[in-house]
Amino acid sequence: MSSFSNPHYMYLFEMTNGKQKLAYGQSPEDALEILRIRLSAEEMAQIIPDRYKKINQRKLQQFVDNLG
Repeated sequence: MSSFSNPHYMYLFEMTNGKQKLAYGQSPEDALEILRIRLSAEEMAQIIPDRYKKINQRKLQQFVDNLG
């Protein structure tokens, strides 16, 4: 099955240090699972899982300065 049949979205998760972490997935939960693969437990502990916003790729430049 093609990955094009399952759309993915970009999410910005708030972090305890005031920054934001960019992730992608079919849902916020899926995006967090993808981050768990990429990040250490220490890095994941900084992410606030229920504080996120879904963003459009075209608007990503607005958030670059606050990525952590």
